[in-house]
Amino acid sequence: MTLRLGYGTNGLTDLRLDDALGLLADLGYDGVGLTLDHMHLDPMAPDLANRTRRVAARLQELGLGVTVETGARYVLDPRRKHGPSLLDPDPDARAARTALLVRAVDVAAGLGAHAVHCFSGVRPPDTAPDTAWNRLTGALAPVLDAADRAGVPLAIEPEPGHLLANLADFHHLRVLSGDPEPLGLTLDIGHCQCLEPALPVDCVRDAAPWLRHVQIEDMRRGVHEHLPFGDGEIDFPPVLAALDALGDSGYTGLTVVELPRHSHAGPELARTSLDFLNKHRPSNGTSTARRTERTPPVDPLSRPNGTHTARQPTEPAEGSTP
Repeated sequence: MTLRLGYGTNGLTDLRLDDALGLLADLGYDGVGLTLDHMHLDPMAPDLANRTRRVAARLQELGLGVTVETGARYVLDPRRKHGPSLLDPDPDARAARTALLVRAVDVAAGLGAHAVHCFSGVRPPDTAPDTAWNRLTGALAPVLDAADRAGVPLAIEPEPGHLLANLADFHHLRVLSGDPEPLGLTLDIGHCQCLEPALPVDCVRDAAPWLRHVQIEDMRRGVHEHLPFGDGEIDFPPVLAALDALGDSGYTGLTVVELPRHSHAGPELARTSLDFLNKHRPSNGTSTARRTERTPPVDPLSRPNGTHTARQPTEPAEGSTP
């Protein structure tokens, strides 16, 4: 079976990083989604290289894989959630976000991470869509160069309420960027339930060739709220079977539980989440059967007359991002 499960440290912010990693290893997780933040491998604090080496040694000791995530709310600006973004009108502000992502690529290389996760940000008021897309591609160019040099893919996440909100937007970015090799996709299963036109299981299959990171939680249609498993509407057995079959397309990364607003109950939710996923994941026989029945995903850009269609994203709950 290729399904390798992790838990996000943004759902364990009340724990020291070393304690969080030890907890996940003891519970039986395969890896961790490590959000670079002030409490967990602060990317803005001194001596980052040495601290990264210590964390890398700890991950190796515990046998945990890792993906570096960059969704910390206030790591750059203590007063603006996720600010500044890659779409900021101020070039210097955009450059600060780009520099953080380049630093994250360096950290990921030092940790032996599978990928670096990021997202576009919300389109600023009074900013035309074409202007926003041009800012995004320009701001990402140095990050993609760094990712190429480091051999660590960049996995951008469609985020409800953001400029890049859905899978169609990801393919639009591919076109604008010239489809660079380091550019990959983070697929959030809850976001698929929230706003994608296809079922989450079909989103997994359609996105397979570009997947570099997967996040998972429960969610309801039209409401951007990350929920513990069983509290939303997702039918998980077929989704987990599709995720298990991703090895056919070469995916070797993690599927990371993403509950950033539940740190107050993080250790218990890490336990119950793993229990739920193990209970509903496919048996070897089910997984093999599903692999046989799968048809290869089609690149949307290869379809005749394929064009990007802008979609009004679903209004998220409590702000545009977790």
